[in-house]
Amino acid sequence: MDGTPDRFNRLYGGFLRGVRSIDWLAPLALRIYLAPIFILSGMNKVRHIDDVAAWFGNPDWGLGLPAPLLMAWLAALTELLGGIALLLGLGVRLVAIPLMFVMAVAAVTAHWQYGWSALPDQTLVMPWEWRKDLIAEAAVRKEKAVELLKEHGHYEWLTEAGNFTILKNGIEFAATYFIMLLALLSSGAGRFFSLDYWICRHCGRRESR
Repeated sequence: MDGTPDRFNRLYGGFLRGVRSIDWLAPLALRIYLAPIFILSGMNKVRHIDDVAAWFGNPDWGLGLPAPLLMAWLAALTELLGGIALLLGLGVRLVAIPLMFVMAVAAVTAHWQYGWSALPDQTLVMPWEWRKDLIAEAAVRKEKAVELLKEHGHYEWLTEAGNFTILKNGIEFAATYFIMLLALLSSGAGRFFSLDYWICRHCGRRESR
């Protein structure tokens, strides 16, 4: 009985050593998840830079931002080059900062007015959702849209690849990506599968000679 705490400590110590041996896995998973999102988003902005700038600058149907063409290029290149850096594991802590800034700006300027949720699911309403009215309105519109499609459209064909829904477009995705980038800012790129790791290891060896 007296040895129970020591036994627990040894077991827990072994568990921690096991977890530390794979501490590279979480940063790698975050990078692999985020990299294509930012690369594709950045490439899409570059291909349609004039349309993006028009949306950034228009105060009526857009965001009404100043210097829209400059802002569009900054957002596009930050996402594209930042995504490539995440994929390579190069300068991950530094790259995370401007990407977090882009996500924060997107959340405030493009998504904040629509609340938290990206999808208006009435069964998964978060306690901090501040636009519950939009969820209720979306449910009414979805019900009516489904009714119209069933009556006048090929509803079975339209829903073969997934159910019909209405996008609420809240800050959920931008906030999620921000938090994931915050984790990378704290952890770095991770061991073994990043250029940061091998560059630091090479520089450390040279300095020790």
